[in-house]
Amino acid sequence: MDTLTKIRTCAVELFRQFGFKSVTMDDVARRAGLSKKTLYQHFDNKDKVVSDTIVWYKCKISDSCKSMLGSSGNAVEAFVKIQQMLDEAHKDVNPLLIFELQRFYPEGYLQFRRNLEQDAQQIKDNILQGIKEGNYRADIDADLLSKFHIETAMLVLHPNMMVKDRYDIQHVNKAITEHFLYGIMTPKGEKLYRKYKEKYLK
Repeated sequence: MDTLTKIRTCAVELFRQFGFKSVTMDDVARRAGLSKKTLYQHFDNKDKVVSDTIVWYKCKISDSCKSMLGSSGNAVEAFVKIQQMLDEAHKDVNPLLIFELQRFYPEGYLQFRRNLEQDAQQIKDNILQGIKEGNYRADIDADLLSKFHIETAMLVLHPNMMVKDRYDIQHVNKAITEHFLYGIMTPKGEKLYRKYKEKYLK
């Protein structure tokens, strides 16, 4: 693993666990096993670490989603496989993550929001595919519902009535996603969903 990837990986681990505000440059250097001098050769300050790692991590997630969309047998299977991956990604995430990003690192938050547009497009593509397959209802607005799902999914990364601590995040995310799917699936799609849920979401 090259030095830059090591820094990004360790920074993501720390931010996910402790949030953005409390993690220092010393913490990142220590977790990566590097000197502060080496860290500052790559990043001038913590703001740049935050912005860079957000883009890097979101690109990794988006690439994984794109791969699953392309390799799955149908839209329902792809959606369930993505749900499984995101369940793992949300594991042990600090529920204050996005709140702190928005409040203390607005540039990083804007970058995060811009990258969500790619996620919405992937969901839209999945919905359109599912409609063609007969697995999703033909009378739904793919553009609107793709954006709705992304915005709803973001709720698990904010403090709210549903999410009180990190242990709630996976449970709430699963419930939100399943509710969304049952709202767009046809009976044919529901049958497939039960099959893939048993296979991937045990």
